[in-house]
Parts: sequence; C-alpha cells; structure tokens
Amino acid sequence: MTHPQIVTEQSPAEKSRLWLRYLQQQGYRITGSRRAVVDALAQAERSLTAADLYEIGRAKHKGLGLVSVYRTLEKLEELGLVQRVHGPGGCHAYISAQDGHNHMLVCENCGRVEMFEGDDLKDFTRNLEKQSGFRIHEHWLQFFGVCTECQA
Repeated sequence: MTHPQIVTEQSPAEKSRLWLRYLQQQGYRITGSRRAVVDALAQAERSLTAADLYEIGRAKHKGLGLVSVYRTLEKLEELGLVQRVHGPGGCHAYISAQDGHNHMLVCENCGRVEMFEGDDLKDFTRNLEKQSGFRIHEHWLQFFGVCTECQA
C-alpha cells in the first residue's frame, strides 16, 4: 500500500492567470465579475460556497451578482478547473481542482481542504465490482475532521 502524500500546487496569482487565459481560449469573455470569482477561488485555502464567493467577490467587484457566481462556477467545473467538495449537507462548496487523481482532507470547522494522493483501492474496487455487478470507472474520497489550526 502506498502512503498518502499532500499535494502542492502553483501560486494563487499564477493559477488565476492560467484559469482566465483558459476561459478566454474556450471562448468565454473575461468580465470583472468572472475575474472576481476566479481570483477568490484561486486564493482560497478552504472550500467556498457560492455565497462565500459572492461576498468575497463583491469586495473586489461591486457589480458581481449571485447569478454570475453560479454561472462562473458552472463553467469552471465543466472545464475541470474546480471541483465540488461533498459534505454531510450536500455539494455546496468548491475548491480548485488538482492534476491527476487526488483525494481530500476537509476541516469540518473552517472548510480548509488539503489534497492527498497515494491510495491503493484496486483490490477493494475489484471486489466491489464482483459483488455488485457494477463496472466502476471512477471514485472520489474525502475525509472529514478538524485541521491543526482549528485544534489549537
């Protein structure tokens, strides 16, 4: 069994620039509202809800509307730039997506998310396929707990 390793990523400013360039290459206009949402997500160290993004984004772009937040989230998710953070209450938060197959540690207090890789679920998946008859194409794994900062 491999050991989990925490995944690191690029700087928030670099991530924001790359996302905006990719959106533009895909034919989407780069508006002040869209830029405010992208910047907020790129800088986030915790999962953010649409309401969080609206509040953070309005501080940078007064014209931001909640509909623009949802539309931007939809486009970013379609392009694989963000992913949903599933929680006991549903799929209401987002975090920037990582390259490759990773899993999440999610703080139940502050929403902080750390990505990790290194699971070995091949045997488990094969057994589950045999028992259920399903053909499993993908999976996601999230652990919920309390981060070190919230434990202090």
